[in-house]
Amino acid sequence: MTSQEAARELLREFPVVDGHNDLPWALREQVRYDLDARDIAADQSAHLHTDIPRLRAGGVGAQYWSVYVRTDSPDPVAATLEQIDCVRQLLTRHPEDLRPALTAADMEAARGQGRIASLMGAEGGHSIANSLGTLRGLYGLGVRYMTLTHNDNVDWADSATDEPKAGGLTAFGREVVREMNRLGMLVDLSHVAATTMRDALDASSAPVIFSHSSARAVCDHPRNVPDDVLERLRANGGMAMVTFVPKFVLQAAVDWTAAADDNMRAHGLHHLDTTPEAMKVHRAFEERKPRPVATVATVADHLDHMREAAGIDHVGIGGDYDGTAFTPDGLADVSGYPNLLAELLDRGWSKADLAKLTWKNAVRVLDTAEDVARGLQATRPPSNATIESLDG
Repeated sequence: MTSQEAARELLREFPVVDGHNDLPWALREQVRYDLDARDIAADQSAHLHTDIPRLRAGGVGAQYWSVYVRTDSPDPVAATLEQIDCVRQLLTRHPEDLRPALTAADMEAARGQGRIASLMGAEGGHSIANSLGTLRGLYGLGVRYMTLTHNDNVDWADSATDEPKAGGLTAFGREVVREMNRLGMLVDLSHVAATTMRDALDASSAPVIFSHSSARAVCDHPRNVPDDVLERLRANGGMAMVTFVPKFVLQAAVDWTAAADDNMRAHGLHHLDTTPEAMKVHRAFEERKPRPVATVATVADHLDHMREAAGIDHVGIGGDYDGTAFTPDGLADVSGYPNLLAELLDRGWSKADLAKLTWKNAVRVLDTAEDVARGLQATRPPSNATIESLDG
C-alpha cells in the first residue's frame, strides 16, 4: 500500500476536522451570498478553494466555517449575523452532505452518518462590539469559537499584527475569556499577540485553540505560535491547528511579502490595494522577483515541530482555505489533505498519531470545553460586566 493509499484509508475512519475555512466571506465578496451563482454541490475550482466534491475528496469530516467580518465594518455585529445566515443557508441547501454541529457528540454523529459536521467560528472580537450579551447571542446562534482579535487590536486585546496597546488582555478581555469558558465557546488565539496568548492561557479554565496558526520557531512571523506557548498547551489541554498560508509557513515567503509591501508603499500605494494600478505595480515586482513557493513538506516541517513542542495530543489542521490568495504546492484546495498525511506517514508518523491530528484531538477539546462549561454554569451566573466598568 502506498502512503497515499494509507492516508486515504485512514481518512475514511478518522476524517479531517479543519479549524478554519473562509468560504462564507468568499461567497459574500464574490456573489453577495447568491448561492446559485456559487453552488458548492458542483466543482467551483475556478472561483473557490472549497466545494462539496473536493471536501469529500480531501477526507474532510468536520469543518469550522469562519463567520469573519472586516475590522473596519461599519456594523460588525450585523455583518457577522449575515455570515451566520450564509452558513445556515448552506446547511439547508446541502443536508445530505453537511450536518449542523454544536457539540462533540454532534461531530461524532455526523461521522457515523458520513456527513460533514459543520460548526462556526467568529474571527475577531470586534464581532461582539464590547458586549458580553452579544457574545452570548453568537453562542446561541451556534458559534463555537471566537478568535479574540483579527489583524487589528480590539479595545480589550492586542493583535499580533498591530501596535501593542493593552499589553495583552485588559480586565474586560479576561472577563470575555471567562464568559467564553462559562458558555463552552472555545477561546481561539490565532491572530493575537504573544502577550495576549499568555494572558488568555492564564485566564482560561478550559482548553484554548489556535484555529489556523503555525510554529514561530520554524517561520518567524508574528501570526505564529512561540514555543513557550506551544509547551503550555500540554497543561491547558488545548491544540494548535497548523495553517497552510505560505507567508506564515515559509520564511522566504515572509521576506518576499515584506519586500513586495515595501515596493507598493514606495509607489505611494497601500500594500493591500487591489486596484488595476496597484496590481500592475505588484505584477511588475513579481516578474523581477518570483514569489517563493511553499510545499506539503513546508507544512509538515511545522507539524513535526509542533508535535515536539506541544505533544501529539495538542496538534491539528486549519488550512485557511478561501481566506488566502496563495496555497502551497500539493495543498491547492480542500482536496489536498491526503497529500499532507502521506508526507507525515513517510516521516514516520503512526496511524494513531494521524488519527489524533485529524479527528480525535479536535473532538476531545470541544468535549472538554463543554464539561468545563457545565461546571461553571452550576456556580456562576452570566456576566453583565461592561468594558467601562472593568477598564475605565
